[in-house]
Amino acid sequence: MRKTNNWLLFLMAAGLVFSCQPTQKKEANEENIVEESVIETTAVNTLTEEEKADGWMLLFDGSTSDGWRGYKKEVFPKAWEIVDESIHIQGSGRGELGNTEGGDIIYGVKKFGNFHLKLEWKVDSAANSGIFYRGQETEEFDYIWKTGPEMQVLDNINHPDASKGRNGNRQSSSLYDLIAASPQNAKPFGEWNQVELLARGNEIRHIQNGDTVVSYTIGSAELDSLIRISKWPNENPNWREIAAEGYIGLQDHGDDVWFRNIKIKEL
Repeated sequence: MRKTNNWLLFLMAAGLVFSCQPTQKKEANEENIVEESVIETTAVNTLTEEEKADGWMLLFDGSTSDGWRGYKKEVFPKAWEIVDESIHIQGSGRGELGNTEGGDIIYGVKKFGNFHLKLEWKVDSAANSGIFYRGQETEEFDYIWKTGPEMQVLDNINHPDASKGRNGNRQSSSLYDLIAASPQNAKPFGEWNQVELLARGNEIRHIQNGDTVVSYTIGSAELDSLIRISKWPNENPNWREIAAEGYIGLQDHGDDVWFRNIKIKEL
């Protein structure tokens, strides 16, 4: 009797194993379909149907420099290139002077005031750059950073600027030289960081890799006090008078930096 019972138990167990296999294969296939669907909907430099319906627009199509030009220039600088579906500034080693055929670039089609901007950036080792917003083109100033706020782009580990300024206010996604990004959650050089800028009237937010890291109010006593002890009064005595609208720009700081997935929604 014991042998018979053992055989019955064996056959029942085998039946369960075989009956589970089709289900497991089906579940695996369903997982693959879901993964493929995610890959398709997260293709770089594209908008989903939901984003299109919600009013988002691409500022970079992944293959051309359409819409972009040098700051106070008519053409797209030669030091910038479109490569691997990204906008790449080729390092020159000349620091803020940038490449002799480079310089900062702006999306020159129009100015933006109230907006939600999203993009991704990646830096080389010890690289520095920035994202400008509400920047102005004037005869008076040679650099866009003298005319509007900058969301810092930096290799926090290897670039010396990370330890300058005050309390980390020159590290990645900080309001440059004014407010330190906190928490500081930037990914290391060679990896893509996802950042967002929200501007609604005088209320501004910087978002880095999903976290709000900077929040400030233009014209507030708190911001004015920070501006007074920063580098800005020496560069532009009226820097605190941030415009209600301006250009989106990317900085050439002499280092290799890549940008992609640049999209914006006007609010």
